[in-house]
Amino acid sequence: MANYLIKRHPLQRMPSPSRGLSALVHLAGLSSFLWSFKYMHENPNQANQAYGWHFQYLTVIGLSLSTVTFAVALLADVTLSRRLFLVKNLLSVCSAPLEVLISVLYWGLRLIDERLVIPEWVVIPLHADIGFHAVPSVVLLIDLLLLSPPWTISIFPALGLSGTIALGYWFWIEQCFSYNGWYPYPIFEALPPSGRVALFTLSAVVMAFSTITLKWLFGRVNGFGSPLKPESRPGDIKRKEGL
Repeated sequence: MANYLIKRHPLQRMPSPSRGLSALVHLAGLSSFLWSFKYMHENPNQANQAYGWHFQYLTVIGLSLSTVTFAVALLADVTLSRRLFLVKNLLSVCSAPLEVLISVLYWGLRLIDERLVIPEWVVIPLHADIGFHAVPSVVLLIDLLLLSPPWTISIFPALGLSGTIALGYWFWIEQCFSYNGWYPYPIFEALPPSGRVALFTLSAVVMAFSTITLKWLFGRVNGFGSPLKPESRPGDIKRKEGL
């Protein structure tokens, strides 16, 4: 049982790290992420010459974090390193909810009006759009549900993490705006300062909610587990000796 627990958490559905399915999933995801960066390089636009480059976009920040997560995961698969596997799991607690947030906000706003999230000077074909705004959340969800142990993060740390990311991104885009004179997403131009504050606050809440939802979904798919009840306690021995 001890060797089994070292190799895989009881609630983890499939072996990982491993050089089989786990490596294949991480290689496929990493290839998609790298292709997206290749697309940005080969199809330059106004953002390529701007302060902050494409890292003004939350999409690209999330894609970068996903790339690091899957690169570490693939390295763990190749080397069968439990330490790298632990690092991957820590990174995914941030990257998976962030990618879910990006997908929800992007496709939700695009359904309302695509010009809220896509500037007029940007033309993005469907296959690239899916690669940027759908594939990362899908493959990270697969990694979580099939190839990872359950998360232990609770709601308040999740709110703290999402709030920190939202606050940091807000300061970052304002810094970029001070140099470029334009925001990466048109919706920021359309909203007053108070509206942007509300949007970032809502985004932080949605990301925290997605963290807890993903944790719950893992439990629905793989089981929630139950804490082991100790049969004896340290004080029991002394009590027995006193009888």
